[in-house]
Amino acid sequence: MENQSWWLTDAAESQRHYPYTFYKPSKATISKLHVGSLVKLIFEFDQPDPDGLSAERMWVTLTEIDGDRFKGELDNEPFYLKTLKLGDPVEFEERHIIQTDLDEVERDTVKKYRPRCFVTRKVLYDGEKAGYIYREEPEEDDDSGWRIMAGNESDQYLDDQENVLYVSLGAVLNQDDSFAHLLGSAPGVAFQRDLKTGEFKTKE
Repeated sequence: MENQSWWLTDAAESQRHYPYTFYKPSKATISKLHVGSLVKLIFEFDQPDPDGLSAERMWVTLTEIDGDRFKGELDNEPFYLKTLKLGDPVEFEERHIIQTDLDEVERDTVKKYRPRCFVTRKVLYDGEKAGYIYREEPEEDDDSGWRIMAGNESDQYLDDQENVLYVSLGAVLNQDDSFAHLLGSAPGVAFQRDLKTGEFKTKE
């Protein structure tokens, strides 16, 4: 592992792919960084063990700022990445930053989608659009109350616990956000997608 190579995750690209779950500081917040500020980056590296971790999130202290390019020194002692050590120089760009030690200037658009929901495997993994959604009274503090299905699941399918998952709303919206505008509805509502128009209608 001493020849372990590493690179930085493009956080801006990750945010584009996973807009409802991947948080990245706003440009307004990053513009307020100064020499001495702390920023967090994701260091990826070659991992020969398929079951081993292949990335570490670590803090870097800024030593130089040039537009959207930065230089700094590693402020963590890596646990898995053995070719870097505390104090090593690191060069990176704005697109690599996933966290700062500053208060966020703009609203965190990811936080509101952290509450969980029940969703079927058809919607989350099999590429089917949500066709029937309803909201119950939340069962736990982190439960949104939303239940999301394709609408064509059989009773036998739903009885198999492997087919129903409990995940964040954001994880579902990354796959299908066509119902995002309905999420502010109070518990007790149900919506079904109109197969002709693709729009959701209230289901009595």
